[in-house]
Amino acid sequence: MISPARSSLNAERRARELDALPDEVVDVLVVGLGATGAGVALDAAARGLSVAAIDAHDLAFGTSRWSSKLIHGGLRYLASGQVDVAHESAVERGVLMARTAPHLVRATPFVLPLTPMASRGRAALTFAGLRAGDALRAAARTPRALLPGPRRLSAVETLRAAPALRPHGLRGGLLSWDGQLADDARLVTAVARTAAAHGARILTRVRALTLDGDGAQVRDELTGREFAVRARAVVNAAGVWAGGLVDGVTLRPSRGTHLVVRAETLRGLTTGMHVPVPGSTSRFLLVVPQGDGRVYIGLTDEPADGPIPDVPVPTPAEIGFLLDVLGSALDAPVRRSDVVGAFAGLRPLLDDARGSTADISRRHAVLTAPNGVVTIVGGKLTTYRRMAQDAVDRVVAERSLSAGPCRTARIPLVGAAPHAALGALDAPARLVRRYGAEAPLLAALAERDPSLLEPVAPGLPVLRAELAWAVRHEGALDAADLLDRRTRIGLVAADRAAALATAEAIAAAPAHR
Repeated sequence: MISPARSSLNAERRARELDALPDEVVDVLVVGLGATGAGVALDAAARGLSVAAIDAHDLAFGTSRWSSKLIHGGLRYLASGQVDVAHESAVERGVLMARTAPHLVRATPFVLPLTPMASRGRAALTFAGLRAGDALRAAARTPRALLPGPRRLSAVETLRAAPALRPHGLRGGLLSWDGQLADDARLVTAVARTAAAHGARILTRVRALTLDGDGAQVRDELTGREFAVRARAVVNAAGVWAGGLVDGVTLRPSRGTHLVVRAETLRGLTTGMHVPVPGSTSRFLLVVPQGDGRVYIGLTDEPADGPIPDVPVPTPAEIGFLLDVLGSALDAPVRRSDVVGAFAGLRPLLDDARGSTADISRRHAVLTAPNGVVTIVGGKLTTYRRMAQDAVDRVVAERSLSAGPCRTARIPLVGAAPHAALGALDAPARLVRRYGAEAPLLAALAERDPSLLEPVAPGLPVLRAELAWAVRHEGALDAADLLDRRTRIGLVAADRAAALATAEAIAAAPAHR
């Protein structure tokens, strides 16, 4: 296990490394600390390169915290003929589940109900697709013990798995499995900390003002100080903001919106659901239980024209669309008053002049600007590691850097351990699911302060120890970092308000820094 002493991110380490940065020349400067940027930092550092990675805000501030929290096997891409993208997704899913992040990614079942909205022909075609997805799993060498194969369910079995479904007209269901993240922002945090353990400088609240192939002019957003960072290579991994940092990168972002409801609204649903979107043969609504009393419902795919906001906002039309599609399969509709939260993320899709953003390929691209900056765009959360590998391969080749081969497919992230070892840990199950092998260390914080094993607010599963750990070891600098990214309390406004005072106190307490 990587020791916290090597991987810890905190205000003290940030200040120390930031002060030293103007006097150095790093091999690689990474701009953006979402999944891809953090992945680039880890890949480059693991090859023996000196790395500085900056973000104007926080870890996972952008698209990487607004996903469906799933590690997809690429079935949708197979259906649209993107066989290479589908295979890449299946391979990367297997890497995460079996080697690099078994503590954060687990198999989760999904039921596709065969309602009158799903014709028998469409059901047969969908089941054939699920079997093709299982063939992808086999081709990616992911053991069936990690991901069971698809099968048909009777109507009784389907209702047992998803009791909120409408029984009338239900012919049965199709059961399949995919990878589910404990939390997408936690994955980014683990990647960033693993990069830090390999020597990368992970610096949040540092904004890139201008970029070129030899470095950047940056500003410390906490103090306002501006200075130059010199680098032998620069990677632009700013996601939907990438086009604003270099010329020649044209993105066409699409907005994916999710709703948040309480689990009891769907009668305590514990199995995910795929609900067919009427009028489409390849689009499905995702209903994903989170194991914390919440269920996420998504996903839209709408063009996001205009300026790029820091925090995208779901539209009333998108919320209505999601509720309408969900209602087509349920015994009792989910009303707007049942929606306790909603979030939207922008996908950084490379414009390929297609008519709909839903048709734009999810294949990633590595682009080199005339000034030498390498930009990585497109792709998706599941394939962040391969995207990072391709970006680092490019800068190593173009800038003639002395570096070893990519090693990240076999580097366990912070907290990773075999499933048997995780099951034997002496720590609360919730902590093991989110922190893996580090869970006992969080529990040990309460030896001096027993209150840290109390919830941050009544009725919430998040423990005060999680906030203290985030300040000491995960780079959280304020209450927003704690509530909106290190935990996902902030997705529900009422929960955020209930936990805010505790988060502010822990973020400010000297004992937690």
